[in-house]
Amino acid sequence: MKVIWQKLLFSLPFSLLFLKTAILPVLARSPDQTVECEILVIGGGLAGVATAYESLREGKTVCMTEITDWVGGQISAQGTSALDEKSKQRSLLFYPQGYNELRIRIEKKYGRLDPGECWVSESCFLPKDAHEILTAQLQQAAKRGRGKLHWFPSTVIKDLEISPQGNIIQSAIAIQHQPKPNTPPLNQETLSQTIEDAYTDTDSSRFSKTIIQFIPKLKNDPSLANWYVIDATETGEIIALADVPYRLGIDPLSSVEPSSSGSIAQGDPYCTQGFTYTFAMEKMAATQTYDIPAFYRQYEPYYSYELSRFASIDLLFSYRRIWSPKTGEMDSFGGIRWSKVTPGDISMQNWTWGNDYRPGTERDNLIYTRSQLQQMGQLQPGQWLGGLRTETLRKGEEHAIGFFYWLVQGTTDSRLGAGVKQGDRTHRYLTGLDSPMGTMHGLSKYPYIREGRRIIGRPSFAYPEGFMVTELDISAKNYRDEYYQNTLPEKMYREMWTRLAGLGIIDVIMDDIPTERITRRTRSTLYPDSVGIAQYNIDFHPCMTLSPPELPGNTEREGTRQGAGLTYPAQIPLRAMIPQKVDNLLVAGKSIATSHIAAAAYRVHSFEWSVGAAAGMTAAYALETNIMPYQLVETMPRSNPQLQELKLRLVESGNHNAFPDASIFNLDWDAWK
Repeated sequence: MKVIWQKLLFSLPFSLLFLKTAILPVLARSPDQTVECEILVIGGGLAGVATAYESLREGKTVCMTEITDWVGGQISAQGTSALDEKSKQRSLLFYPQGYNELRIRIEKKYGRLDPGECWVSESCFLPKDAHEILTAQLQQAAKRGRGKLHWFPSTVIKDLEISPQGNIIQSAIAIQHQPKPNTPPLNQETLSQTIEDAYTDTDSSRFSKTIIQFIPKLKNDPSLANWYVIDATETGEIIALADVPYRLGIDPLSSVEPSSSGSIAQGDPYCTQGFTYTFAMEKMAATQTYDIPAFYRQYEPYYSYELSRFASIDLLFSYRRIWSPKTGEMDSFGGIRWSKVTPGDISMQNWTWGNDYRPGTERDNLIYTRSQLQQMGQLQPGQWLGGLRTETLRKGEEHAIGFFYWLVQGTTDSRLGAGVKQGDRTHRYLTGLDSPMGTMHGLSKYPYIREGRRIIGRPSFAYPEGFMVTELDISAKNYRDEYYQNTLPEKMYREMWTRLAGLGIIDVIMDDIPTERITRRTRSTLYPDSVGIAQYNIDFHPCMTLSPPELPGNTEREGTRQGAGLTYPAQIPLRAMIPQKVDNLLVAGKSIATSHIAAAAYRVHSFEWSVGAAAGMTAAYALETNIMPYQLVETMPRSNPQLQELKLRLVESGNHNAFPDASIFNLDWDAWK
C-alpha cells in the first residue's frame, strides 16, 4: 500500500540513502491527522504533567499523550493519591514550585490538605479530583506562559520515525481510541481487556481509532533537533521502542550496588518491584452481603496483614483513607493512632501483602525484556504492543479484587497464621464512572508501577560503562555491617569503602589507609549537573521467588530487601535523563539512569515532579539555544556556562537542584534522614 512514508523516504538527500536507511513506521493506513509540536510528552503521569507545566510556562507548544483519559498518573489513574513525602523536606516545603502549587490546589479544593485524615501521609484525597486539579493547573500554566497544550487522552505511541543516522526522532505515530457508537463508554473494561486493542491501528468491534502523526513545529537546520520527545511513560515504553540501552530488574552485585541480591556475574531482569491495582472501599453503617468471585481461592493463600502490629482492618482502612466527611474519636492499634473510622469514610488500598502483584520469573514478568520483545517481534516496525504481558495484568486485576474479599470475609493469613484475621462485613467495594477510580470495575485505570526500564546513561571517563545513580550514591546504610564483610569479595569491599571516603579518597589511595580506618562520607553524591532533587527511603516491594506469585507458601526473593533503608537527600543529574544514541530524547519519571536499588527511592510523587520539571525546562532551553542536552554535560565533572545558565533558569522558576546547605564539606544530614 502506498503511504506517505514513501514520500518522506524519497525526499531525503540522495547521499543519506547510502549511509543508512531511515527507520520508518509501518501502518495499516495513513495518518488521519498531523500535529506539530515543539515538545512531545509521552505519558501523562506526574512527570509528564510537570514536563508540560514547565514547557508551557516557557511558551512552548506541547503535545501530551496518555494511555488513560486522566492526567496525573500516580495520584489519579493509578489511584495512589496519598503523597509520599519525607518529614524534613515537607516541613520546609522544599519542593518544586509546581508541586507546591499542586498541594495548595488540593487544600483549596477540600478546605484542608488531608480530606481523608489518613496516617500514612499529610495529604490523602480522591483520585478523580486529582485529574481535574492538574488539568486546571496546566491550563493556568499555558495562560501564564502563553504556551499551547495539545492533550491526547486514550492515546498510545505505536511507532517512531528515526533519522538515517539513528540519532534523531523525526516523527511519532500514535493511536487514539474511542468507543464506537452504541458501545459502552471508556473505563468499562479493565486494562488487560483493552490494552492490545489500544495498540492496534485498525478499528475493532469496540473502538474507533484515529492515527495521529506528531512532527516538529520548528523547521530549522535539519542537523539540529527541531523538537524534543520526552519519555514520561510508567514503564519506559519509548526507550524500549527507540531501542536505546537500558536495564531492567536487579543489577549484578558490585562495589556501587553492594546490597544487590544478584550475583557478581549477572542480575535478574525479571525481578522488578511489584505493581498494584488500587481500589476504593467505603465504610458502611449496615452489614453487607458479598458474592465471592470464582477466582478468589486462587489468590487467597497470598494475603496477609504482614505484621501483627498491622493486624487490624480499621488500621489498614485509615492508613490510606482518602475521604472522611466526619472526624471520629481517636482510635489506636499497635501503637499507631488515627481518627476512628465512621460510615461514609472512603479508603484506597495499596498493601504489599494485599493487592501488590509481584511476579519475578521469565514466565510471568510484567515488563518484557529486550530479548523477549525481540522474540515476540515487538521491536519490528509497526509491531509495538506496549511491551507488557497482558496475562500478568489480568492476574494482577483479579488479585486486587480478591484482596477486597479477603479484607471483608477472609479468615486466613499467609504470614501470621490461623486465628488472626477476622472478617468485617461493613464495607462496600466502590465501582462506577463517578466512583473514586472512575471505572465500572472499581480498579484503578492503570496499575501503580514502582519500577520500569531504566536507561543506561552515556559513557564517560568516570563512567566507562555508562552513567548511573547507584545505591552508594544515596544510601545512609551502615556498610560496616558484617553482611558486607561476609558477602563482598575482599577487593570489592575495599573498593566500596574507597568510594565512600568522600573528600578523603586521595589519602585513602595515596597512603593506602586500611579499610577499617576509612571514614565514610555522610551525605549523598553531589553532581555538578544536578537539575532536580529527590528524597525518599529505599523502599522495596520485592518480586516473589516462584511462579505464580500467589502460589501457597511462596516467599519474597531472598536478599532483595537488603538495600532497603534510609537515604540522604539526593540530586537528579541531567546525565541520568539523557539516553544513549538518540539526541532529542529525554527521560523523565522512573526510567532515568538509576540502579535497581536507587530506583526504589527515585519513584515517589515529588521526585516525579522534579524530574519532569527539569525535562521541560531542559527541552525548552535546548530549543532556544540550539544546543543538545548531551552537549551540556560533555565536560563533566567540570561544568560549563550553558549548563550553569540552565540551572539558574530552573532555580529562578522555583525548581531546586540542591537541598539547603548541600556541599561536599557539609556532613551533617541527620535531620534529613
